[in-house]
Formats: sequence, structure tokens, C-alpha cells
Amino acid sequence: MELAGYAVVLIDLQRRIVALDTEPRPGTEVVANGRLLADAFRTAGQPVVLVRVENLDNPQPEGDQLVDELGVSPGDLVVTKHQWGAFHGTPLDLHLRRAGARGIVLGGLMTNFGVESTARDGDELGYPLVFAEDAMASITATAHRFAVDTIFARLGTVASTSDIVAALGR
Repeated sequence: MELAGYAVVLIDLQRRIVALDTEPRPGTEVVANGRLLADAFRTAGQPVVLVRVENLDNPQPEGDQLVDELGVSPGDLVVTKHQWGAFHGTPLDLHLRRAGARGIVLGGLMTNFGVESTARDGDELGYPLVFAEDAMASITATAHRFAVDTIFARLGTVASTSDIVAALGR
């Protein structure tokens, strides 16, 4: 797996969402693996994008904040979206292209909502995709597995956080 020129895009790792019950792993584990990915991309000098969702009809200032455990760095790009996918109505594609990103590593919450919607749009925009399976979770293990096995396996490469971090170190 060659990841030179890739960006990591982590979806909805916010206080209110990480606090939800998720499967097959808790949100805190998703955040921990997301942090490993973000740190590895920062060390490699490759873009880190943190996406947060804000409901315009019901903003939750405290709950909408990215979790502290993610270790947001001054060089990270933070994108605010208002629907499931991170591309529609945001400058994400423009920022990725300006940063020279030719592919995307995806993780976050929820697997079959925000991550999948972003993946579908990213694929349609021509980005090669890698999915950090253990850096995502959903409302049920079945929903997570379906997205990973049926959708993500067709859109790109499914890998573990440790395999992605190792590939960046090469």
C-alpha cells in the first residue's frame, strides 16, 4: 500500500457523537486509532483533515467540538459540514487538491453514515480510497460490517490502522 500524497480525513469525532454507543468498538477506541493516524500523517508531512458536523437547526456548541483526545494540531484543516458527507457544500475538495492530495485515508463515526457518504463522493471525485476499519464504528456491528465488506471493499482498500501507519513509515 503506497500512501505518498494521501491525506487522512477523520469524520465527526466530536464530543456528542463519540459519547454515543457504537459497535463493533466504542467511540473512544475510534478516537485513539484516529489519533494514531493523524499523528502518523503529521509526522510524514501529509495533510490531516478533521471534519465536524453542525446541525444548523439544532447547534450544540459544546457537543459539536472535536474531542480533545484527537490532539488537534495548528496545521490540521478543520472542515464543518451540515449533512452526512464531507464534500457537498464544503471546501474539502478544493483544500485537498491545493494540498496535492491524490488519495484519502478515511476513518471516523459513523461508518455507514458520514464515512460512507464521504467515501462515495470522494470516489466520484476520483480519489483513491483507503479505509481504516478499526478507526470507525457505527450504531450496530451489522451496519458497520455491511459498509466495510460490501461498499468499502468495492471503493478502495480496507486496512488496519497499524498497517496504514506502517505504510506511511516506509
